[in-house]
Order: sequence, then structure tokens, then C-alpha cells
Amino acid sequence: MLLAIEQGNTNTLFAVHDGQTWIAQWRAATHSSRTADEYAVWLSQLLGMAGLAMGAFDGCIISSVVPQSIFNLRNLARRYLHVEPMVIGENVDLGIQVRIEKPSEAGADRLVNAIGAHIVYPGDLIVIDSGTATTFDVVAADGGLEGCAIAPGINLSMEALHQAAAKLPRVAIQKPPRMIGKDTVGAMQSGVFWGYIGLIEGLVDRIKAEWGRPMTVVGTGGVASLFHGATTSIDQFDPDLTIRGMLEIWRRNSTKA
Repeated sequence: MLLAIEQGNTNTLFAVHDGQTWIAQWRAATHSSRTADEYAVWLSQLLGMAGLAMGAFDGCIISSVVPQSIFNLRNLARRYLHVEPMVIGENVDLGIQVRIEKPSEAGADRLVNAIGAHIVYPGDLIVIDSGTATTFDVVAADGGLEGCAIAPGINLSMEALHQAAAKLPRVAIQKPPRMIGKDTVGAMQSGVFWGYIGLIEGLVDRIKAEWGRPMTVVGTGGVASLFHGATTSIDQFDPDLTIRGMLEIWRRNSTKA
């Protein structure tokens, strides 16, 4: 079995693949100071609830955009799973070209998403990942990562609004019942939600115009489901895009090894 660990700035996903399908997934808040022992206690309990054991794994792959956490995640795999983890960005063959000026600046999440999208969706793509940041990655028909636009994530924007304006409360992100808010909460929800729809639609249109060829737009990430049905700019919503890319990278490199 394979344990895939996908760590973003806000949440960390642990997913178990049995060789045929994904059989379990859990999320934890990302804390860069969390030790391997703390991860092990948390993970062992969840595995036990699913009828699984720490010693059942023969592989582990890690994708992280939090460099200071990789040491502890690596130790988790070594000490408790008894496997040497494959870490995206460390001598791992992705099987795609990264056509940006400084390939080392491309986050592991963006690389994995590009592969996860390319193996399912034909042609040129825009991959929108809605998390702490909202990224718009352009993936060519041959799978190459061509470039990106990066904007603050919707939750980050709402939190900044609350922090910077003394009279504005912290509110949940959701699709409001009307465009014109009748109270402060409704007005904030409308401005942020529909503002992000406008951001998505505007950036997608501009990227397509600059690219000059038809493109399929794929949405993924922790809050992507919020936008489902609210815009026609996103053609496909794919919550498993990232872990599919990780599995593909694992298979490519394991075969070579």
C-alpha cells in the first residue's frame, strides 16, 4: 500500500492507496512544528479505525509546500512506516517539462496538479487550485507547465478583511442568497464570493486570450467546491487531481527504480 502525504499551507492530506483505488483520506491542520511522533500518534489512530496498520505500507510519497515540515514527514515514514519516502522536488523524475524561467520556484503542488490533470484531460489546460492561494496554472497539451497566475485565496482575503477593518466580523465563506447584501455579514459574503467568481472568470478569459488556443479549465483544491455551479468558466471540478498526480509520479519512479 502507498501513503500519499500532500501538505499545503493550511491543511495536510493523508491518503491511502491499496494498489487499485484510494481507500482512505484524512486531513489535519498544517503546523510546521508538528513532530514525526505527533503525526504518528494521530495517524495510527485513524488507520486503526479504518482497519489498517502502520506496518502495512510499502511506499510513501510526499508533496509539500512547507519546507520546514519535510524533515518531520520524512522521519514519520522512516521511523513508523519503515519506508524511505519519495519527496517531490528531490531527484524525482516528473515526466514533464517545466517551462518557466526558474523551474525550482514551481511549488510541488503545482507540479503534481499539472501531471494529475494531463493524464486525464486532453489538450491545453488551465488548472485552478483554490487553497491558501488561488493558482492558475497553464499546462500545455504535452503536459509541460508553461506558467501561472497566483492570487490570494478566498479564505485569506476574508481573514485580511476582518483583521484590517475593526468593525467587520469574521464570517464563513459561502454563496450568499442575493448579490446585494442586507446586512454586514451578507455584504461581506457577497463581495468576497462574487468577487472571486469575477476574479476567476476575468483571469481565465485573459489567459485564454493570451494563449490563443482552446483550453479546458479544471478546478481543484480545498474550497473549489464553493464555486461549483456559480460560474461556467470552470469546465471540470476534480477533487482528486493532486493525489492522482502523486500516484502517477510514484508509479513512474517506482518502475524506473
